[in-house]
Formats: sequence, structure tokens, C-alpha cells
Amino acid sequence: MKPKKRLAHEFVEFIPNVLEDGKIYVSMEYATVVHKCCCGCGKEVVTPLSPTDWKLIFNGKAISLHPSVGNWSFPCRSHYWIRDNTVMWAEQWSQARIDANRAHDRWMKERYFTEAEDAGALPIPAQSETTQPAEKSPWWKKWLPW
Repeated sequence: MKPKKRLAHEFVEFIPNVLEDGKIYVSMEYATVVHKCCCGCGKEVVTPLSPTDWKLIFNGKAISLHPSVGNWSFPCRSHYWIRDNTVMWAEQWSQARIDANRAHDRWMKERYFTEAEDAGALPIPAQSETTQPAEKSPWWKKWLPW
């Protein structure tokens, strides 16, 4: 088990171009939390905040993220929790478990947005009969440049 690591948090509007080691950046305006991977590999970790992604808790002194951060697409494949600005290392997952979790996440997102649309929570733009509907861009694409 790796030792616990403390992070400093900083609330920002825009994520800086150069990230500091040991610092976690929170942009409430863009509902995004970004930090360098806690294993030390230097990769940038982006955790979008939304009902179907991560949740942020700020208790006035420290932040926590839920659920855990699993960097499965990084060579390090690190897995950890961030609780009260402290990195708590989690167990490694098998590829089968990662695949199952990704499938579950996709299903939960689809279910969430379908239910929200059915409940009228998502606006549906009016269309004239003579125009074709515009192709929708997935909401997560705005984070791709990061």
C-alpha cells in the first residue's frame, strides 16, 4: 500500500496551463476538477462534476471527490480516493472489472439523461417541419481540449 499523500486545493475560474504537483484545481464555473496523477507519473487527471460523474464536497477547509479516481487509461493505472485533501490508495482492478464499470457508467448516464428528458428537465428545441435537426455534440466534448 502506498503512503497517504496530502493535496492542496485551489478554486480557480480557469485551469492553469501548467499544473503544480500536489495541487488540485477546482473550477466551479466549468464544473471540473483537475490535478496531476497522484502516483507521480505527471499525467493530467480531469474529473468533471455532474450528476453522472464526480461529486465534490467542500467542508470549508478541504475537498473530497466521489467516486474514486481510476486512471485506467494511463500506463500507471493508479486508483485512489481523495478525501479531505488526502489521497487514499485503493485496490487495483482487473480489466474485466474496469470494462464492467465502464459499461455500467454508460448505462447510468443514458438512464439519467433519458429520465431527465422524459420528465421535461432537458429543453427540447422547437423545430420547423422544413429543417433537419442539428446533430447533437456530446456534452463531454467541451472537456476534450484538456
